[in-house]
Amino acid sequence: MRIYVTIIFAMLFFSCQKEKKVERMNSSKLKVGTYRAELTVKDQKRLPFIFEVDSLNKLTIYNAEEEIIVDELKVINDSVIIKLPVFDAIIKAAVIENGNLKGYYSKGPKHIKVPFMAVYDLHFRYPITSKKHQPIAGGWEVTFSPNTPNSYKAKGIFKEEGDNKISGTFLTETGDYRFLEGALDKGNLKLSCFDGAHAFLFDGVVKNDSITSGMFYSGNTYSEPWVAVKNDNFELSDPNTLTYLKEGYNSVDFTFPDLEGREVSINDKRFKGKVIIVQIMGSWCPNCLDESKYLSKYYTNRKPDNTEVIALAFEQASPHGKAAKNLNRLKERLGIKYPILIAQTGSASKKLAAEKLPMLNHVLSYPTTLFIDKAGVVRKIHTGFNGPATGKKYIDFTKEFEAFVAMLSKE
Repeated sequence: MRIYVTIIFAMLFFSCQKEKKVERMNSSKLKVGTYRAELTVKDQKRLPFIFEVDSLNKLTIYNAEEEIIVDELKVINDSVIIKLPVFDAIIKAAVIENGNLKGYYSKGPKHIKVPFMAVYDLHFRYPITSKKHQPIAGGWEVTFSPNTPNSYKAKGIFKEEGDNKISGTFLTETGDYRFLEGALDKGNLKLSCFDGAHAFLFDGVVKNDSITSGMFYSGNTYSEPWVAVKNDNFELSDPNTLTYLKEGYNSVDFTFPDLEGREVSINDKRFKGKVIIVQIMGSWCPNCLDESKYLSKYYTNRKPDNTEVIALAFEQASPHGKAAKNLNRLKERLGIKYPILIAQTGSASKKLAAEKLPMLNHVLSYPTTLFIDKAGVVRKIHTGFNGPATGKKYIDFTKEFEAFVAMLSKE
C-alpha cells in the first residue's frame, strides 16, 4: 500500500499589479527533479499529472506515452513562470516550503485561472491501495450525457500496465481525448491528462463489463456524465461522411489573409493544377496540433511535388496581430512550411466558421480536412483527427491519407 501524503501548503497571494508579479514568500529556488502536480477543476476535483524539471530552463510533462517538452521557463527568485508550448497558456507559481509550488494555470484570451499546486519528489499520478482489479483492457462503447438531448457516442480504448495503472483515450466523431493516464483501484477508475491546452479528468466505477457513475471534467468550467459497456466491436460513424458539400457545389472558394496580412486565394496561380489539402484548424486546438505535426512532416518529407497544403485558422485570439503571433509560434515550433491563413479571429465558433465556408453543410470539428483534386473538385472531407494516442487508428489514418493523396496526384 502506498501512503498518500498530504502536504499543507502555505498561503500565497498574487498581486494584480501591472506586471502581475508573484508575491514572494521566501527565497527558495526551483529544484531539479520530479513533481506531482494538481489542478483544481470543476466541483473542486483534483486533476493530477507528473512533470520533471531537468534544468532551470526546461521541464517535461508526462501523459502515458506522451512527453511534452517545455523550454520556456523562467525562475526569478522564488517565482516560477512556465509558458506552455504552442498554446496560449501559462503557469505562474511560487516556490514554498520543501521546494513545493503553488499558483495558478490560465489559458486563452479570457485567461480564466485554475488553481495549481505541485509537490516535490512525489512520483505517482494516483495513489494505489489494491493489488488486483477487474480487467479493463480493450474497446468500450461509451455514451456521454446519457438520456439527454445532448447525448453522443464515443469509443474508449484502454490498456493495462503493472500496479493497476491504466492508459488509453476516448475517440469521438470530432477527435480524441489525448493521452489519458490513471489507475483502477478498488473498482474506481480515474484518468487524467494535462497537455497545456486541455485539462481532462475522467472518473467512473467499473463493475463486470460496465462503467457507471462516470463524470468527465474539462478544466474548472465544464463537466458531464458518462457510462460505458465493454464492446470491442463498437465503431463510430465513418469520419469521411459527416461533413460534405451542399447540393450544387463541387468545389470550395475562399480568400483570407496570411500571417503577414497578404490576401491569399485558393484560386491563386501557385495552386492551379495541383492537389490541395485544406486543413480547418486553430492554434488553440490539441487535435489540430497533432494533425499539424503530421502534416508538417508529410509536407516536408513525403508529399508529391504537385501537392499543396493550406491551413485555415479559426482563432480565439483577437485582433489579427495577436492571432498571427500565436500562429507564428505554432509555425516555428513545428517547422510548418505551408501557408496558414487567418480565416477568423475572436471566436472559434463552428457556426461562424461555417459562414466563412458556406459551401459546407457545417463545420462539425476542428480539425476538418478537405482533399481537392487537380481540377479543383473536392473529392473527400475528413472530420476530426485520430492522433497518436489512438494507436492503430492513427496509423490507419496516415496510411489512408497518403494513399489517397498519391492517387489524386497521379490522376
